[in-house]
Amino acid sequence: MKRVNRLHMPRRMAQGYTAAARRLDQFGRDESGAVLLFSMFMLMCMLMIGGVGIDLMRFERDRMALQNTLDGAVLAAADLDQTQPARQVVEDYFEKAGVGATLTSVTVDEGIGFRSVSATAESKINTHFMKLFDIDTMIAPAQGQAEERIDGIEISLVLDVSGSMNSNSRLTRLRPAARSFVDTVLDSAQEGNVYISVVPYATQVAVGETLLDQYTVTDEHRYSHCVNFDTPAFSTTTLSPTETLSRTAHFDPWYHRELSEDGEHRFYRVCPTGANLQILPFSNNRTALHNYINGLTARGNTSIDLGMKWGTALLDPSARPVLNNLIDAGEANVAFRGRPHDYSVSNTLKVVVLMTDGRNTNQYFLNDSVKSGYSGVWYNAEANRYSVYNGYYNNRHNYYWPFNNTYQDHPYGNGSYQQCRWEWVYKWGRWRQEQRCNTYQETGTAVNLTHPELWNRTSLVWNRDENYGFDPNRQWKYYDSIRHYHNDTVKDSRTASICAAAKNRGIVVFTVGFEAPERGQTVLRNCASSPGHHFDVDGLAIDDAFASIAASIRKLRLVQ
Repeated sequence: MKRVNRLHMPRRMAQGYTAAARRLDQFGRDESGAVLLFSMFMLMCMLMIGGVGIDLMRFERDRMALQNTLDGAVLAAADLDQTQPARQVVEDYFEKAGVGATLTSVTVDEGIGFRSVSATAESKINTHFMKLFDIDTMIAPAQGQAEERIDGIEISLVLDVSGSMNSNSRLTRLRPAARSFVDTVLDSAQEGNVYISVVPYATQVAVGETLLDQYTVTDEHRYSHCVNFDTPAFSTTTLSPTETLSRTAHFDPWYHRELSEDGEHRFYRVCPTGANLQILPFSNNRTALHNYINGLTARGNTSIDLGMKWGTALLDPSARPVLNNLIDAGEANVAFRGRPHDYSVSNTLKVVVLMTDGRNTNQYFLNDSVKSGYSGVWYNAEANRYSVYNGYYNNRHNYYWPFNNTYQDHPYGNGSYQQCRWEWVYKWGRWRQEQRCNTYQETGTAVNLTHPELWNRTSLVWNRDENYGFDPNRQWKYYDSIRHYHNDTVKDSRTASICAAAKNRGIVVFTVGFEAPERGQTVLRNCASSPGHHFDVDGLAIDDAFASIAASIRKLRLVQ
C-alpha cells in the first residue's frame, strides 16, 4: 500500500482522515459487544442442557410407569388364585393402563401348584430438545418375572422357651402370634403342600421319644430325649439317622431338688420332659399346632445354636427317612412322603423362623464318668432311705447313712443295725450313765443306683448336700468336678456356623428379637438372610412380626 504523506494533503482532507482513523481506533478498543455475544452463547447452552434434562425426565417417568404396570400385571397373572388365563390378565393390565401397544411378549410356565409369568414391554418416547443432537426418539424398556410356588413349603418355627419368656408376659403374647402365623401359612397353600415343625428350645432341645427313636442315639437312659453336638456338627444342616448321637444326661445342675414320694418331677433339667416342650415335627394339622402352641411353657437357659441346628436338620433331605418312618407309624401325613425335598428342587421353599427374647447362655453337661455305670449311692424305695458308699472311712463301716448320720457296714435295707444311746440310770445308790443298744430289723431292700437313676431322683445340688454332706470337699468332688459347660462365646460361634450353613443351602432365615438384648439382636441380625429378614420388636409388635413373615412366605415373589 502506498504510504500517504499528510504533509502534501490539503488541510481539510488531512483533518477528515485523522477523524476517521480516530473512530476506527475507538471501535477496535470497544468491548461492550463481546459481553452480549457471550451471554447469548451461554443462554443457548443452558436451554439445550435444560431441554435434554426434560427429555430424560420424561423418559424416566414413562419407563417407571411402564415397569410398575408390568410388575403389577405379572404379579396378578402368577397368582394361583387367579381364575383368568395368565396372558389375558397381563394384556388387560396394559390395556386398562392405556399402554397396550407397548407390550412385546408374555411367557407363561405353569403346572400343578406353580405358575411363572414373565413379560417385556417397550415404550417409544419422542424427544423435543434432543433432536438438536439427532436423537428423535428414545426406547423405554421394561421386563419382569413373577412366580408363585406354594406346593413345597417346608418351615421350621424355632421358638425360645427359656425362663425369661415368663417375664413381661412374653410367652403369653407369643402364643397368639404363633397361632396366627400357622393360620396364614396353612391358608396360603393346598393341603399337603406345606408342613411346619415347631422346635422349642431352652438349655437344650427336647426332641421327644418318637422322633429321636428315628435316629441312632446312645442308650445311657431313656428318661428324656435330647442329644449333644460337637462343634463340627454346626457347620452342616445334615443330620444322618445312622450317625451315632450322644444322648444328653438327664440331670438338674441348678436347684436343691429330690424326686417326691408321689413321683412328681420338680426339676429344671437341661433336657425337659413335658409334651409341649418337645419338637412337634412335620405337621399341617391346624388343631394340633394350635393346641401345642397353647401348651408351651418356659424354663431354663438359652441355646439358640441348638434350636437352629434342629430347625435346619428337619428341613434337610437327610431327614427324609425319618419322615417316611413317621408316616409308616401313623405319626405324619402321608402326603409328605419323600420329603424334605432336595435343595435343588426349585418349587420348594425352605424357611426357618428363629425367635428369641435373650442371648445364648451356659449349656451344662455331665462328665462321661458320671453319665453311666453305677454310682456310689444306694436307695431303699420302701423305706425311702439313701446310703452312700464311703470306702475310705474304715475297713468295716464304709457306708454312710444320711438319715441318721451314722456309718454302717452295709446299705440300709440289707440287714439289721444296732442303735445305741446313753441313758441316766439310778444304780447302786447314785445316778450314772449307761449305754443301751437296740437292734432294729431294716425294712425294704437297698439297690445300688446307676448314675442315670441317681440323677433322675436327685439334682446335683441335692446329692452334694444331702448324700455327701459328711465330706468337707463335697463342693468340688460331687459338683464342680463332675460337670462342665459351654459359655455364650462358644454358642454364639456355633450359631453363626449353623446359620451360615443354612443360608448356603438356600434356606430362607427370618429372625425375631422379641425384647432381646443387643448381643442377642446381633446374633439374630447376622443369622437372618438379609437385614430385611430380621425383626426387632417389643410388646404387641410380636404379632406384626410374625404376620409380616407369614405374608412374605405366602406372597408372590418378584424374581427378576
